[in-house]
Amino acid sequence: MNIRQYRSQFISKLAPLYGEDEAESFFYLILENKRQLQRVDLAMQPDLTFSEEELAVWSQIEGELEEQKPIQYLLGCTSFFGLEFMVNENVLIPRPETEELVDWIVQSQKLPIKKDTEQTEPAKIKILDIGTGSGCIAIALAKNIPNAEVFAIDVSIKALATARKNAENNAVSVTFLEKNILETLDLEQQFDIIVSNPPYVRNLEKAEIKNNVLENEPHLALFVADNDALIFYSKIAQLATKNLNPNGKLFFEINQYLGKEMTELLQKYNFKNIALKKDIYGNDRMMYGEI
Repeated sequence: MNIRQYRSQFISKLAPLYGEDEAESFFYLILENKRQLQRVDLAMQPDLTFSEEELAVWSQIEGELEEQKPIQYLLGCTSFFGLEFMVNENVLIPRPETEELVDWIVQSQKLPIKKDTEQTEPAKIKILDIGTGSGCIAIALAKNIPNAEVFAIDVSIKALATARKNAENNAVSVTFLEKNILETLDLEQQFDIIVSNPPYVRNLEKAEIKNNVLENEPHLALFVADNDALIFYSKIAQLATKNLNPNGKLFFEINQYLGKEMTELLQKYNFKNIALKKDIYGNDRMMYGEI
């Protein structure tokens, strides 16, 4: 079947669920993943066709999209901070807001350029990512901060297996550890940066979550009890007071509705230079403090 003709059929079938723009973006994501073809290739070669075997694969994906399964899980991969990550039902799909958090950390480590003087090599630093999931934060930091030694922990063995594979695929060294942060009394070493994107969606906010997220992504990595929404943040902040070096930095991705409460939490643990930052959508999404 002619690919351009199939494209029209594909978009018209999925548009009622996703809208035309998103349905079209799905088409080209699948086309690149399955045939290594991009939009320009289809424009330049309008007579390209699908084989019967290819049509069977596309038909299966189309049906799963109609069941609102995430496209990233169907393709088994997604992009994050310019890198490719394997994703599956054991890990959250990385979000653009988390890319902003990574960028904030990367920018914080860039040294000002000194004129007329020899640039010195930056000192080695140690970074810890708590609740790493797919490893996207830890791996992106390891890739973009050459002087960093990066560690990452998660409670899920299956998530850690995915993260290790992602580190290997992206050619970076990250030390992954299985650990339940809520049961941890001490991190057993000192760090210069601790970062976490822990579970922060309250059960009362489930109505705001799309069905394809609720029905497919791991709830362990998403939800917290309504009456203890800051349980992970409080524990991590407490550990950070002991396991961050002097002037060490703590970065969080947070629930957009709890910026005030998060500020008060870091104040409680005597963090300084506390900053609350909005994401590209104008929501309170990132938190920073120094020890």
